[in-house]
Amino acid sequence: MKNVFFSVSVFIALLLFDSCKDSTQNKLPPAAKNEALSVEKALKDHVKTIEKKQPSDFVPKGFVIFDKIEGNLNNDGHKDYVLIIKGTEKDKIITHEYRGKLDRNRRGIIVLFKTEDGSYNKIVENKSCFSSENEDGGVYYAPEMDVSIDKNNLYINYMHGRYGYWTYTFKYRNNDFQLIGYDSSYNRGPIVQNETSINFLTGKKQFKDNINKDSEEDGDEVFKETWSTIDNRKPVLLSEIKDFDRLDF
Repeated sequence: MKNVFFSVSVFIALLLFDSCKDSTQNKLPPAAKNEALSVEKALKDHVKTIEKKQPSDFVPKGFVIFDKIEGNLNNDGHKDYVLIIKGTEKDKIITHEYRGKLDRNRRGIIVLFKTEDGSYNKIVENKSCFSSENEDGGVYYAPEMDVSIDKNNLYINYMHGRYGYWTYTFKYRNNDFQLIGYDSSYNRGPIVQNETSINFLTGKKQFKDNINKDSEEDGDEVFKETWSTIDNRKPVLLSEIKDFDRLDF
């Protein structure tokens, strides 16, 4: 009830301010004029903020929601949202020789934190870091992307059927999401060929290579394990990733 009353009060204040500012500002000294303009901007900014009550209010023009994920990302007990958004440019919709009409608009991500008053703060917006869901997969289908939240971590998973999977793990840090882990498995059918695991906080990379690659049964793998160090001086931030397909470690 408080929020509704405050919002109405702000709206009335804006109306009164707009109606009288033209007749009064010309009579004010420069310092007072600047102060009046600052108050006007603050009031309008507040109205813009309180209007965005739903996650869908943060979707930029020219985009639609492709997927929506709920979960707590900053350990405050509130349910946050991750929106996977998708462009709607008509020239990105093509006709494939064998697959028919395909929407090749790229996808992006928006991370929203829920606040005490029920509104949301936008933490990250990256409009085109993911390829479309309709890319070519060569002799196999393209990898399927899945986004999930667990234990305050944000996971971006790619699943490629018999060829394996890879996962990026992000953690909320310094008002962005920092890549803290990477795990992948390269497979040939049921047989794992190699596995990679990177901890970006420690700078350690584990590589497990199956030296029994010709085995025919799952579980017959024999792994040779090696460790190396990676350069982790510059954090990889979710807001700055231009294309997940081009990440290489």
